[in-house]
Amino acid sequence: MKRFLYLNIILIFAFLLANTSAQNYNDALILSEPGFYTSARALSLGNSYTSMSNDFSGVLFNPAGIGLVKNVQLSGGMNFNAFSNSTTFFNSQTNSSKNAVSLNQFGIIYPIPTLQGSWVFAIGYNRVKDFNRTLEFDGFNNGNTSMIQDLTGEFNEQIPITNDLGLAYEIRDPNTDQYIRDTTLIDGLLNQSGRIRRKGNIGKWSFSSSVEVARGFFIGGTFNILSGSFKSDKDYWEDDTGDIYGAGLELVPGDPTTRDFQSFYLNDIIEWNLSGWDANLGVLYSWQNRFRFGASVKFPSYFTVKETYYVDATTDFGVSSGYALQPIVDKIEYGIRTPFEYALGASGTFSIVTLSGDIKIIDYTQMDFNKGFDSQYRIERKREIEDLFTTVVNLHAGAEFKFPQTPVLGRFGVMYLPSQFEGDPSEFDKKYLTAGVGVYLANMFKIDVAYAYGWWEDFGDNYGVNASRTLQDITVNNFIVNFIVNL
Repeated sequence: MKRFLYLNIILIFAFLLANTSAQNYNDALILSEPGFYTSARALSLGNSYTSMSNDFSGVLFNPAGIGLVKNVQLSGGMNFNAFSNSTTFFNSQTNSSKNAVSLNQFGIIYPIPTLQGSWVFAIGYNRVKDFNRTLEFDGFNNGNTSMIQDLTGEFNEQIPITNDLGLAYEIRDPNTDQYIRDTTLIDGLLNQSGRIRRKGNIGKWSFSSSVEVARGFFIGGTFNILSGSFKSDKDYWEDDTGDIYGAGLELVPGDPTTRDFQSFYLNDIIEWNLSGWDANLGVLYSWQNRFRFGASVKFPSYFTVKETYYVDATTDFGVSSGYALQPIVDKIEYGIRTPFEYALGASGTFSIVTLSGDIKIIDYTQMDFNKGFDSQYRIERKREIEDLFTTVVNLHAGAEFKFPQTPVLGRFGVMYLPSQFEGDPSEFDKKYLTAGVGVYLANMFKIDVAYAYGWWEDFGDNYGVNASRTLQDITVNNFIVNFIVNL
């Protein structure tokens, strides 16, 4: 199995102890996967918005679409995100959830008076991605593996972590006293548990314009300034609940303080401060205001990541106060470049019904670390990305109904987002059902409400491959409320 849900803790230790980099494809994927909670109307239509885009969220879907706006338009919105999962770990199931509320949009669209056609500007902010995630697991691993064993080895020779924690010791040649290797008497049969909390977001300050260059044909562009943050806080425990390593065993022979092993605890925290930029271009053709066709391209986002690592670990023994690792803090700065995103869309209005559909093409093998490391390291990460990832085609569709004799519109949509990893089964593809309502008041004030329900499966390895694996059933619920004022 080639893919991992979250960064392997061993890689973090390898980075901090051996002075090598822990950044891998997961870091690039976190920033490259598109967010899609920008506006209520777009979300309720399954984000099939490339051929519509006639509100402020259009600066990101298809900036040409804002050329359809005829009046000054002010918009704002709130987003509620609820993430929950059911994690199976060694036949034990743990449920967890995490919620987040945020201001996700505010902006203004300003049409410039023209003799013919249209020329429109827009400026404002969209929160495009929410990192709200959680994971908890707890189960007994009856195999002969453990994090302790994985952290014991020759790569820790200069700073032997498990040795410092009273979990392992050196083996030396009895004749020359030359170091041979580190070893531990721990041989699995431990209860393993953990929790991971993620939070943060990415927002875009957008500067956009659209011009009607021919009747019904619009060209638009957007320049985005990116900012955001990300934090992952991970706790991991291994406990001798079966008293396998009791009072009669010294984990370090000759050291009585290492008798009666109780617990090993590891905490690592990763924090990012994010900045960067990207741009969008789009075209849209409106035929008799009934049929619309749109296409857009989002150019790669160039992120600068200022990252801080914090790692701590402790052990408890029944006969002593245990051992504690001197906390390790390290900082690094590097760059990530995300893939191009290409979108095609069409929509048609038939009496009181509007139907829309989009496809979005993303080649995830284009992800790259573009600065902050030596060329050899970047080449190795690029080969890794090209081996693991593939090109995906995301599908979006939606419908909008106008209730006769009322200012109310009903909407629903679907999204199908295939896994970015080469060879993944369909269980890992993200599926969404969406719905929403729009209400116009006196043609001046508009309220849009949207709800999205998503589900998929995922897995992660604490260490090794399928030695300590979590299997997740994930569900997400999102509510967005937008307010639009036409002046």
